[in-house]
Amino acid sequence: MRGPRVPSFSTISMLKEHLKLSVQKALEAYPSLFLLDFTIGSGGHIKVVLDGDEGVRVQDCVVVSRAIESHLNREEEDFHLEVMSAGAASPLQMPRQYKKNIGRKLQVITSESICEGELTQVSEDDITLVWEVREPKPVGKGKVTVQKTQKITFSKIHKAKVIIEF
Repeated sequence: MRGPRVPSFSTISMLKEHLKLSVQKALEAYPSLFLLDFTIGSGGHIKVVLDGDEGVRVQDCVVVSRAIESHLNREEEDFHLEVMSAGAASPLQMPRQYKKNIGRKLQVITSESICEGELTQVSEDDITLVWEVREPKPVGKGKVTVQKTQKITFSKIHKAKVIIEF
């Protein structure tokens, strides 16, 4: 009697497509959830990273995990399945993630600058950040607080993450 086997490289790509469809089907029942990342690593390690418009609960991860496992056969393949939510410090990857973070402070890195500010708007093409800065008065001595606004297109964003404030 032969034991479970680790999938080969050729079957990994087929398995990945099969499982990605399984994940998408599972998420159809939960429209507020969406897939951020899906990988199959060495030794049959399957990793699924989710996010949601209202966050991701542990129960959401359990449901998606069960849906994926129902499409796998432990008799034929040895695998380790990990379904998780994106961490609070994880970079934002999709425009949908920006929308749920309106009103929060972001750090956005582009090729020209690093900008920190409150995310106030999200469109199909860009985001708008607002922040305050102290600048010299136009006339006289001293400084005045000025509100700055910057639109940044998604194509220019290299990395963006929520700044967690306590």
